[in-house]
Amino acid sequence: MILCLDVGNSQIYGGVFLEGKILLRFRRNSKTGASSDEIGIFLRSVLRENDIEPKLVKQIALCTVVPEALHSLKNACVKYFKMNPFVLQAGVKTGLKIRYKNPQDVGADRIANAIAGSQLYPQQNLIIVDFGTATTFCAISKDKDYLGGVIIAGLRISMEALEERTSKLPPVEIIKPTDCLAKTTIESIQSGLYFGTLGQVKELQTRITQEGFGGVRPKIIGTGGFASLFANAGIFDEENPDLVVHGLHLALKMNT
Repeated sequence: MILCLDVGNSQIYGGVFLEGKILLRFRRNSKTGASSDEIGIFLRSVLRENDIEPKLVKQIALCTVVPEALHSLKNACVKYFKMNPFVLQAGVKTGLKIRYKNPQDVGADRIANAIAGSQLYPQQNLIIVDFGTATTFCAISKDKDYLGGVIIAGLRISMEALEERTSKLPPVEIIKPTDCLAKTTIESIQSGLYFGTLGQVKELQTRITQEGFGGVRPKIIGTGGFASLFANAGIFDEENPDLVVHGLHLALKMNT
């Protein structure tokens, strides 16, 4: 079995693979400064609670956009699984041609998404929209060129900014509202978060399509924790919530 971990600013997202198929998905809030023991105990516990014996894990692949978390993550793998993990980072094989001015600037989670996209949807131009802590856009050509991307504040960041920077606006549950025109303060915030993000995504997809693909619409994939909110909004062709862990699994295979 292979354990794949995407450690973000807000959540740890994990997947367990057996013979290329995902057996288990799990999430937990990521904690700044979590020790290797906290991480290791959690990982072993979540496996056992889902009837997977930790000793059956033979390889671990991970990526993180939180550099200070990497030391604890590596130590957790060594102490609790007796192995060094594969880390998706600069210098490893990805199968992509990164067209960024500085390829090392591209977040490892975005690279994992792009690897999975190029392998799972071969010979297709792609836009991948990841609705996570930040909402990110990646453009990948059918020739596996990573053309570039866009980053905007995610739904939760936007909600927290309103709460922190205003005296009266409360935190709200992030949901898909029935109507745009709201009748309460809470509903107004929920409407702004949802329909504001929807409008941003539509505009950015239009511009990326024009600049990256000469106006020819690519296949658009939605992923990330909040993608399901937009499943019927007509802004992506397919939702693939496991894209980042699939990318890690594929990257591990390329590098071993």
